[in-house]
Amino acid sequence: MYPFFSSLIGLLLFTHQVFAQEFHTIEDAVKMENGCIMLTADKPYQRGIAYCKTKLDLSKYFEIEFDIYLGKKNDNGADGITFVIHNDTRGFRAIGTWGECMGYGRWNRGYYGGNYIAPSVAVEFDTYQNYRQNDPTCDHVAYLENGTNYHTKYWNNKDTRFNLEDGVLHNFRFRWEPTIQQVTVYLDNVVVHRGKRDLVKDIFKGNTKAIWGFTASTGNKHNLQFFCLRRWAQAPSNKNIKTSPTRRR
Repeated sequence: MYPFFSSLIGLLLFTHQVFAQEFHTIEDAVKMENGCIMLTADKPYQRGIAYCKTKLDLSKYFEIEFDIYLGKKNDNGADGITFVIHNDTRGFRAIGTWGECMGYGRWNRGYYGGNYIAPSVAVEFDTYQNYRQNDPTCDHVAYLENGTNYHTKYWNNKDTRFNLEDGVLHNFRFRWEPTIQQVTVYLDNVVVHRGKRDLVKDIFKGNTKAIWGFTASTGNKHNLQFFCLRRWAQAPSNKNIKTSPTRRR
């Protein structure tokens, strides 16, 4: 039913059923009966965070796949979800600012007060335009670092009316390849970000273990927002990993 690797050697696979009870939830985040986790209800000024209890090992190849739901209200919906990997000193209690910062970042890239999650990398699924963060007029995806939502690059499928608040689940994959220091992000099987970065050295200062999870928030405008983990695949870094083409059935 979902994408999978058919020829992985020494690979560990984890499904959303296994991880349904394996997340720390903070503030408005709650576990749903279907194994998904609701980050925000369709209410104003919500903030929800969920972290997996098992840390990532950045010395190893991994790919995480999940579905995200960003609501069904476009003009009156906000604000979005981020997928985050961090080593913040607050650990599993780390939070960012609500509203346009989506529970991850801070109001202004030059201001280091208040709540933000760092050191970190994140991918935002932004559903509301905020000028302070250099957002386009439409929904978009962007790669972020160290607790700031400000970005100069984003993906919107070259569509100024791109909309993620369409009432359907969107499939997302995050892939880390340590041997070539490459991050690849997919949305609905389309590459929306690919970049070279030494995460261990440049972001996490030599630490290979990191917390991962999801954040979301709302402001005056709001939407129901949740995620469903589908797959976490990880293999020892000294293995030669080969993958087959993604298949659905």
